[in-house]
Amino acid sequence: MKDSPKSLRINGAALQVSLLAAGLLGAIVVATSMGYIKIPVGDILRVITGAIFGHGNWDNTAHRIVPYVVLDVRLPRILTSVVVGAGLAIAGVIFQGILLNPLADPYTLGISAGAAFGASVALLFNFSALGIYSVPMFAFIGAIATLGAVIYLSSQSGGVSSNSLILSGIIVAAILSAGISFLKYIADEHVSVIIFWLMGSFASKTWSDVLLTLIFVSGGGLICMLFAGDLNILSLGDRSAVSLGVRAGRLRIMLLVTASLMTAVCVSVSGIIGFVGLIIPHLLRSITGADNRRLIPCSALAGAILLLSADTVTRAILPNEVPIGVLTAVIGGPVFCYIFKKRYQFRADG
Repeated sequence: MKDSPKSLRINGAALQVSLLAAGLLGAIVVATSMGYIKIPVGDILRVITGAIFGHGNWDNTAHRIVPYVVLDVRLPRILTSVVVGAGLAIAGVIFQGILLNPLADPYTLGISAGAAFGASVALLFNFSALGIYSVPMFAFIGAIATLGAVIYLSSQSGGVSSNSLILSGIIVAAILSAGISFLKYIADEHVSVIIFWLMGSFASKTWSDVLLTLIFVSGGGLICMLFAGDLNILSLGDRSAVSLGVRAGRLRIMLLVTASLMTAVCVSVSGIIGFVGLIIPHLLRSITGADNRRLIPCSALAGAILLLSADTVTRAILPNEVPIGVLTAVIGGPVFCYIFKKRYQFRADG
């Protein structure tokens, strides 16, 4: 008896998710082994299992540093990059689905500009009330304030439309970019600190950063998955969505806030990292299709792999560490140009 088309789609989705998950686990192990100190994969697995199950002796003095390097130095940075990559990719899927714009990404509505402005203020005036978390907190506040301003500007009597959201985001982002430029101008010798944060980095991340991003990204990802089917209907247009029982305005605001919160937390921890939320949905949509129930988990895993790979290159391969935002832009820009040009030619030929 032949399998039904529905069961084939489910099996295909499970296979895609399984392959990406296996690739991510492999990438995490390989990335952990790479660096100034080369650590065999067997030792990495021994350290991790020892930390989980409470065993593992390192009597050899030369090897006692291995658990410290793995658990306290590399894994927090690696896992933070994994979670941030997944969060930015999921947010990219949601923004493109809500705004019905294939060029939308987590920064379309100025969320990154708001985070950058908040972080720049904290760095310029040297706020340290919250210690090492002062800059991330100001970045988060700036991102959330920007979201509120964009929603306020785009609100109409009939709700919030995609076009008004995009226009409001462009306006607010332009104002904030001018503000950031002014802060750089008056920063004098402190301008290098602001510029370095704006370019993004996963250096010196801790398990607290992993936990913070994991809570928001996993919670936001769960909400997005629960309403992935409604997001599919929303792509048909507001009238069709309403006729099928979906409250388009409420759904758009809820998913917009969810994706923006995820982006705000990721940006506050890592700095500005572009192209992940733009490229990954494009690449995965050509493989998995446009169904958001399949696209969201696959994009999350692919985004995690991409950002982890980029961070591993800048941390362990390049002679000097390059800000991760610069590397993703250098890689992502040409790749996106190629994808865009190829699809444009295909449509023109068709």
